[in-house]
Amino acid sequence: MVLEIGGALVAIGAGVAVGFAGLGSGLGQGIAAAGGVGAVAEDRGMFAQGLIFAVLAETQAIYGLLIAILLMLGAGILGGATKNISVAMGLAAVGAGAAIGFAGLGSGIGQGITGASSVGAVVEDKDMFAQGLIFAVLSETQAIYGLLVAILIMLGVGLLGGG
Repeated sequence: MVLEIGGALVAIGAGVAVGFAGLGSGLGQGIAAAGGVGAVAEDRGMFAQGLIFAVLAETQAIYGLLIAILLMLGAGILGGATKNISVAMGLAAVGAGAAIGFAGLGSGIGQGITGASSVGAVVEDKDMFAQGLIFAVLSETQAIYGLLVAILIMLGVGLLGGG
């Protein structure tokens, strides 16, 4: 399989999507997991709550992976039927990857910070779990915006369905 410039740009967009979203997700998950470890050291019964707050930051990486797969399928990179992708379409794919990549980067880090604070609050007062979960999930909205913009870009240029 030989990729032309347009197809190569789609591959870059896929890499940007999963790379930056994964970076934010990993950083956020590490921050929240660190808070979870501290909470478990104080109260062994906090393992499940700490794990829940740490796992929340994983979703940004999943969003990036989803967009990367959709980009590669839309361009025919996956499935063996490489399509003739114009440079303009390839650049739009980079934009789609950047939309979820950067939104996931910021959202993942924010969610990790909020998750770490929330698990710290829950170790002090068990009744704070629901409130902490709501605050931790609020950071997710920016990643959802990035996911939506990425999908709309792909639809608009014909990488998903008809253009």
